[in-house]
Amino acid sequence: MGRVTISALYSPFVSAIHPAHAAVDQRSAAWVERFGIGTLPQRQELAGQGFGTLAARMLPEADEAFVQVVADFMCWLCGVDDGYCEDDELGSDPGWLAGAFSRLLRVAQHPDSDVLRGDRLAAGLRDVRRRAEAYAPPSGVARWVDGLREYFLAVVWEAEHRRRRVVPGLGDYTLMRLYDGAVPAIWRLMETNPAHRLDADVRDARAVRAVTEMAQFVICWDNDLFSLHRESRTSRHRLNAVSVLAHERSLSAPAAVRECVAQRDRVLCRYLHLRDRLAAADGGPGLGTHLGMLDSFIRGGQDWSITTSRYTTPDAPAPLPAAFTDRPSDSSDEPLAIPAISWWWSL
Repeated sequence: MGRVTISALYSPFVSAIHPAHAAVDQRSAAWVERFGIGTLPQRQELAGQGFGTLAARMLPEADEAFVQVVADFMCWLCGVDDGYCEDDELGSDPGWLAGAFSRLLRVAQHPDSDVLRGDRLAAGLRDVRRRAEAYAPPSGVARWVDGLREYFLAVVWEAEHRRRRVVPGLGDYTLMRLYDGAVPAIWRLMETNPAHRLDADVRDARAVRAVTEMAQFVICWDNDLFSLHRESRTSRHRLNAVSVLAHERSLSAPAAVRECVAQRDRVLCRYLHLRDRLAAADGGPGLGTHLGMLDSFIRGGQDWSITTSRYTTPDAPAPLPAAFTDRPSDSSDEPLAIPAISWWWSL
């Protein structure tokens, strides 16, 4: 797609970071090495990308050991992405991925099973699962496993498009993008935070589900924008909101970027409106914590993305913004014409 500059994005949230971020980052690098996540070059790259800092930004007030679990899990996810999905052969073989992911899912469900004994990724996943159990009840761990299943299914869908080298429509891409970035899997692990105790009936209410999905949409569209330069440096067939918009609407790369930014801004404005409505209602302290964690999830990813070497690519600096703006490019309250998410505006 070529080099496209990403201007400052709208972000009304306060930046924050856990005071132990440096130590969390160092331990995550050691964890990657201990479990041998990926090849040696991949491990060296992961160690310098600051996933501990990302977790510390997403959970600035959480227990330090819990932040570590989330950081290590995100390193594990990158090991899957870099080791499987980025591989030219494996990442374009949906059948092979379906089998591999089913075995990993079994490990997450039942870490005491003998599936994939001796496999490095499986060993790392067992470790995350067992540490998560220290914080979460069985129902919380089961929700996290369900989030992992959604991620795996979406990645298999993505692999089929890579195999056929086709670009999906915006509607299908949006639906699957909510899952193939692993955001629900990460969020459901974050929900096991002892400070996050939200009644299931409140959590699953339509408005709370909507505001949670909106946050996930913004995170995924942000990631597509911030990773655009990194992805453009390879010849592999990649799916990205910008390339999908360019293909579907016959837009130039800069015009597709502007449309992508406008979409995320409109959803973010809707998120803020609904979040404030929910915060003003009597949903109890658990709902307030839930909403605050969503804010930190969005902003933490933004702050990390403009500083991590994963996206800044120091050897060929990416044209990313150095800061954020307090003005959206699109504040319309008209629903986006995307079937999977248009219901957010019906509340």
